[in-house]
Amino acid sequence: MKQILVRYINIILGAIVAAFALEEFLVPANILDGGIVGTSIIISSITPISLSILTVCLNLPFVLVGAKQLEKSFLPRTIVAMGVFSLFLEIFNRWHYDATYDALLATVFGGLILGAGVGLIIRNGGCLDGTETVAIMVAKKTSLSVGQIVLVCNIIIYLIAGILFGLDRALYSLLTYFITSRIVDHINTGLDQGKAVMIITDQGRVIAEDIYKTLGRTVTFLSGEGLLSGEKTVLYCVITRMELPLIRKIIEKDDYSAFMTISDVSEIIGHHIKNSESKIYTKL
Repeated sequence: MKQILVRYINIILGAIVAAFALEEFLVPANILDGGIVGTSIIISSITPISLSILTVCLNLPFVLVGAKQLEKSFLPRTIVAMGVFSLFLEIFNRWHYDATYDALLATVFGGLILGAGVGLIIRNGGCLDGTETVAIMVAKKTSLSVGQIVLVCNIIIYLIAGILFGLDRALYSLLTYFITSRIVDHINTGLDQGKAVMIITDQGRVIAEDIYKTLGRTVTFLSGEGLLSGEKTVLYCVITRMELPLIRKIIEKDDYSAFMTISDVSEIIGHHIKNSESKIYTKL
């Protein structure tokens, strides 16, 4: 219950942050987000219908269709995210603070803040835009990836924005999309990004057991031979960025003369992650 409560608190916080970014940075400068939210901004600008109502009305059908293909907990989390998002869009709209009208400042800071909010929601298993759920369904039946489908949809939206608001606004919107995407990716994978660690040592068994006791991760043993130092044990292990300081302490304690290299891992396939973490990821 505590984990569920924390997850929903993060979703609510992310929705508030995303609503703030839209109403106080992007909308006043006629800069669009992508997907259904971007479509809602366009319709809201040429009709008397408020943005808060449009985001719910346009998103809900896509979410309901997509929820049938996804996990059961996805639907309530997404409904909470969209409900809070819509509510605070209306609140911030009536607040009339408008952080800046400068297009470049709105693009950069709006994209950063929006990415932080959306990333927090996605990290906790929710969603703000129905386009992504439809993209997941389409990707299963075609050779296109989810990212490619979303990008095509957004390009169409930005072309419409260019016609209505001018080419410069379309370009600013596209830049906002890329900034937001990077922040979302960083929030979802940055802290948990895989790191491949290779350790060359004379105390392979001791270090491997210490890593397993401390981090709960197994290690692969390889045989190596140095030109001058002779036979060595080579340990290979994949960890997260947050676990690097612990690995360093283990090396310093067990074999201060060990040689260690660290490299980024772009993709991980298989069940290398600890049981406690894998349970959390599968629940997402």
